[in-house]
Amino acid sequence: QVQLVESGGGLVQAGGSLRLSCAFSGRALSNYAMGWFRQAPGKEREWVATINWLTYYADSVKGRFTISKDSAKSAMDLQMNSLKPEDTAVYYCAARSSGSFIYNNRKSEDYYDYWGQGTQVTVSP
Repeated sequence: QVQLVESGGGLVQAGGSLRLSCAFSGRALSNYAMGWFRQAPGKEREWVATINWLTYYADSVKGRFTISKDSAKSAMDLQMNSLKPEDTAVYYCAARSSGSFIYNNRKSEDYYDYWGQGTQVTVSP
């Protein structure tokens, strides 16, 4: 059974940093694309970043967030720096379980097979 479990969310002031982690188990997901999405109150879930052999970021977080993966530890992280109030959201990690990486699909929720339960990030002004 595949499981993705996020941790590391919390409350931080604007300009601060947080590091989210996604621990995965049950399958060799590290061989496939993994990503982070977020959903702010009253808004649709949006793509944040994806890691395969390379990394890809939404324009809104580029230069501030860094996605990384440690296959030996079966974990994926999202280092978030220079946080802004608009970064406030529930953050979800997601993973594919098979197939080649398709660049044009990286932002689509349907591209990912497994999801974590989410972790809340709140950035105060």
